[in-house]
Amino acid sequence: MKFGVVVFPGSNCDADCYHAIGVATGARVDYVWHRDTKISGFDCLVLPGGFSYGDYLRTGAIARFSPVMGEISRFAADGGLVLGICNGFQILQEAGLLPGAMRKNESLTFRCHWTWLRVDDSGTPFTCLCRKGQVLRIPIAHYEGNFYLPPEELAAAEERGQVVMRYCTPAGEVVPEANPNGSVGSIAALRNAAGNVLGMMPHPERAAEGVLGSEDGRLIFQSVTEWLRRR
Repeated sequence: MKFGVVVFPGSNCDADCYHAIGVATGARVDYVWHRDTKISGFDCLVLPGGFSYGDYLRTGAIARFSPVMGEISRFAADGGLVLGICNGFQILQEAGLLPGAMRKNESLTFRCHWTWLRVDDSGTPFTCLCRKGQVLRIPIAHYEGNFYLPPEELAAAEERGQVVMRYCTPAGEVVPEANPNGSVGSIAALRNAAGNVLGMMPHPERAAEGVLGSEDGRLIFQSVTEWLRRR
């Protein structure tokens, strides 16, 4: 079982992801450079947070043209597991692997604090160790995390059950006050229609050890290894 952490110029959570995956799962982890055009032997590829290419033009807009993205698209099309965290989520949107776009936070400020997330879909490779309705405590750190889909596309995504997590209160209530960025539907994590690609704005790698204040993020990485073990 092997994870790959993709490194773009400007990634700043790559080492954190590398460490957290190893601590949480014990699985092998290797870095994947953004110029790589041949990658093999991985069970899950992780696009970490950061500021790829300095967020010039638009977050993720340049990274989606990195040579490695062709391989990631083929990997996903073949059913490989792909997890995009924060900037990784934005890159997957730009590459067309996930729907929607990220707008600036409603507050027009960078938000960096703990959030609570209600798991709406515990049947994905990334949440199979969670309970439906379980509340996770995982932090965010972003300026452009205001997830948007046009109403008709949002309705279709909801109908297909693609919403995996929503911002909520500690009691699991999905209310506007618990939404840190104005995302439609309070969406914090969304999967593709096939279910093998997940994007999430909160950072599970920053909540993978008790010393960090929460271990809830471990469930994301451990779910991947459990899902692969069950196959």
